[in-house]
Amino acid sequence: MDFSINEMQEMQRALQEKYKDKWESIGPETGKNKLLWMVGEIGEVIDIVKKNGGTKACTDPDIRKDLVEEMADVLMYYNDVMLCYGISAEELKKSYSEKYQRNMKRW
Repeated sequence: MDFSINEMQEMQRALQEKYKDKWESIGPETGKNKLLWMVGEIGEVIDIVKKNGGTKACTDPDIRKDLVEEMADVLMYYNDVMLCYGISAEELKKSYSEKYQRNMKRW
């Protein structure tokens, strides 16, 4: 199943609504905290690769499952950050496309 950023953001909004009394709110003032949580999850991804090596992390089914799960955590916080700062999928696509074009002409 393919997910678009819009779909992931909707899923994240649903989680935020469900846990609004337990989780930190979504807004510009909490964006930095969501970024820090995301960096923590990126650290967990790095730890899996450091501990097991890249090849094993890709080929061992149990390790790969952990790797993909941690990457999903990163994406969940990534979408929280986008929601905190009101960044739409369309804005991100435009910026990403422009950056892609610049990088394609870089060297």
